[in-house]
Amino acid sequence: MKTDLSKFNNDWYQPGNKIKRALWFCFNNWFLLNKYNPFSGLKKLILRMFGAKIGKGVVIKPRVNIKYPWKLEIGDNTWIGEGVWIDNLGQVKIGANCCISQGALLLCGNHDYKKVSFDLMVGDIELEEGVWLGAKSIVTGKVKCYSHAILMSGSVASADLESYTIYRGNPAEKIRERKMDNE
Repeated sequence: MKTDLSKFNNDWYQPGNKIKRALWFCFNNWFLLNKYNPFSGLKKLILRMFGAKIGKGVVIKPRVNIKYPWKLEIGDNTWIGEGVWIDNLGQVKIGANCCISQGALLLCGNHDYKKVSFDLMVGDIELEEGVWLGAKSIVTGKVKCYSHAILMSGSVASADLESYTIYRGNPAEKIRERKMDNE
């Protein structure tokens, strides 16, 4: 057997109205991906207009790419760094006080390499409160990062991350517990 992309069919996947998607494509390029727009308030307003649930105190840096805002929820006081790509073919829920560092990727979609037709697979992502994703790290679909987990820079999480645990590598492996000082 060989892969035959002419058999690929993802008609089952309906992420939203075509007009809404076209409008979002324009607004995403004009306001979120635009490196000359440093204003988080305007970005949050536009994301909310398109159905995103955005908490108080959220910071969204320039050049952030969000596939479908109507499939996005961000908790209070969360930071989204420059060049982050939230490819949310599925639901993405980001808790309060999370930090998603520069260039991190949240990828809800993938392909089934076992099928000749290379079918689309979609899985949700959830980051609980206090999660930190290091620069250029990747979280794949069907992954939950539990409270205060850390994924170090350049690492890939393709399985759940335990609470208060630091992970590194590809695939990400536990390296130690996350200890936090009280101030």
